[in-house]
Amino acid sequence: MNKLNCLYWEMVEHDAGDAWMIQHFTKVYQYAKIIGQGENLDEGELETLLAAALVHDIGIRPAREKYGDSSGKNQEAEGPEVAKKVLEKVGFDHDAVDRVCYLVGHHHTYDSVDGLDYQILIEADFLVNLYENNSDLSARESAFNKIFKTDTGKALFQKMYVGSESE
Repeated sequence: MNKLNCLYWEMVEHDAGDAWMIQHFTKVYQYAKIIGQGENLDEGELETLLAAALVHDIGIRPAREKYGDSSGKNQEAEGPEVAKKVLEKVGFDHDAVDRVCYLVGHHHTYDSVDGLDYQILIEADFLVNLYENNSDLSARESAFNKIFKTDTGKALFQKMYVGSESE
């Protein structure tokens, strides 16, 4: 089994009993893959991005335990340490572990995006969160204008959300 499949199963085990979380990271993973391929990431960059997509919310449980809530900042504070252990267990190399931990530690910070992998992770997470949170038209428009930068992410957003307010 390849590293990403092993990591997927590690995350299923980590979130066992929480179908919502497993569904969430699975969807973020798939959108990250589609956007990453559409934006022509090379194989190594794509693997790192997909690893980050699988573990991006790994800090939720430790944040709740330590702070009593799982705000974005608390997830960013607690996630990298937990992610590092899982990534090393699965066999990711040092550079990939460092980058994934950086992304986990910043995936709720939108004002200093430094890399296409970071941008794609944010866009994939937004595509899922806008749907899961049943966001209204105003929130969707704001997210599109402030967050989405890649052509592939914008195209996915447009296909998913433009015109959906006619429900």
